[in-house]
Amino acid sequence: MFTKYVFVTGGVASSLGKGIIASSLAKLLQARGYKVANQKLDPYINVDPGTLNPYEHGECYVTDDGAETDLDLGHYERFTNCPTSQANNVTTGKIYQNVINKERRGDYLGKTVQIIPHITDEIKRNIQRLGAKREYDVVITEIGGTVGDIESLPFIEAVRQLRWELNEKSVFIHLTLVPFLSASGELKTKPTQHSVKALLEIGVQPDILVLRTEHELSRDLRRKVAQFCNVAPNAVVQSIDVDTIYKVPIKMREEKLDEIVLEKLALPLNHEPDLHSWELFLDRLEHYNHEVTIALVGKYVELHDAYKSIAESFIHAGAENDCKVNVKWVHSSEITRENVGEIMHDVDGVLVAPGFGNRGIKGKIHAIEYARMNDIPFLGVCLGMQMAVVEFARNVLHLDGADSTEMTPGTKCPVIDMMESQKVIIDKGGTMRLGAYKCLLKKGSKAYEAYGGQEEVEERHRHRYEFNNLFKEQFEQAGMITTGMNPETGLTEIVEIPSLTWFVGTQFHPEYKSTVTRPHPLFVAFVKHALAKKNTIN
Repeated sequence: MFTKYVFVTGGVASSLGKGIIASSLAKLLQARGYKVANQKLDPYINVDPGTLNPYEHGECYVTDDGAETDLDLGHYERFTNCPTSQANNVTTGKIYQNVINKERRGDYLGKTVQIIPHITDEIKRNIQRLGAKREYDVVITEIGGTVGDIESLPFIEAVRQLRWELNEKSVFIHLTLVPFLSASGELKTKPTQHSVKALLEIGVQPDILVLRTEHELSRDLRRKVAQFCNVAPNAVVQSIDVDTIYKVPIKMREEKLDEIVLEKLALPLNHEPDLHSWELFLDRLEHYNHEVTIALVGKYVELHDAYKSIAESFIHAGAENDCKVNVKWVHSSEITRENVGEIMHDVDGVLVAPGFGNRGIKGKIHAIEYARMNDIPFLGVCLGMQMAVVEFARNVLHLDGADSTEMTPGTKCPVIDMMESQKVIIDKGGTMRLGAYKCLLKKGSKAYEAYGGQEEVEERHRHRYEFNNLFKEQFEQAGMITTGMNPETGLTEIVEIPSLTWFVGTQFHPEYKSTVTRPHPLFVAFVKHALAKKNTIN
């Protein structure tokens, strides 16, 4: 069977949830037995989000093959359990880079390189990469930005062309907002009408409209939208606000979004979507018997999307432990040795988050010291693990000037350092250890137990500094041991303090691989120990 395509665009306002709608549709089609892939087209000129400030674009999500991508790919994986790759995220910068490289090589044989056809052809080629091997029945492509933005015009033009080339093998979904005016007590459809009109001016007629709303949409209102926007009344779908994104697939099933899409793609319904495990998760999410509070210590906590995968991992792990995880967002720059006790007095666990740069580092170290001294369950992720090493070196080993060379390049005691092979690379992206790497686990360790007795696991990385193994013996003699190691390089992947209830630091990012039906074992174990510690105290 030839791969069929669904294109998802947004109008009226940004952040309406195109990624969640695309993920929910993928989940429903997958639950009907179809092989589905999600893809994101981002209109910014950066080649990838790797160098973007988290305040600008939220979390940078990393795939197994080392691609630094948009955070929506995290949603795709969490909803479908299917790993993504560099082919699942395409930016304007990547498109232009490819076209310019081809032009420099002479691939265009002296032709004048233009938006049409060269840029649009490159976009179409990238869209069809996932379907080229016919491994997927349906590819769902989300186009970032809002219709009418100048940046997204080449993408819209490319999918307009592709739609005619594919003929009956594609469906266009447009997500818009139906605002509620409290002064008049009315839902307003005019923004949706204007958004569809802007799409029509570009040459695209949407097949399905998904209307984001705070209130139930009447049948008359849906009929009105259908008449003004040239779509069938049953193709006007309501997406009402819910208290968790994980309810959206259920809502979309109630709205028959998957049935409408399959009908328009001329694909059989097969059977009702099997969402049993999903519904069990939602039941555990809503009906819990316990609560824990975890401090998430980071430098970008004003924007929760900067730690999106960590926040979602706590939701998954909480449901697995029959408890609700209340995340206490703590800005590391506000923590001092004097106030750390006051800030942390009500928490059952401490997670020190990843990041780059010197800002907020002292606060992270104070938080780690407090967790260690008071035996509060602790999980350090990437930079959080590195700062746990620095804190231990300073306060237990009493190594004068112990630091990371990221923070103090000339430190005489570089317990965290860059590998020699990385030091000769100038390009920032080139110094990163990105993607999935193997990790051998030490038998009997907390990590080994958390992973269910597996001896080898594979986890995703995004960092350029490492634990300096020259200090490994000193650390282990003092009580911080390496319990996870890369088998090829010998680099430290996990450190623990066995004498404490739960004190684990990972060089990798476990949050990237946590999904609804496969919560990450380290997060599950961390929350379990935090809950046990709370129950012991109480």
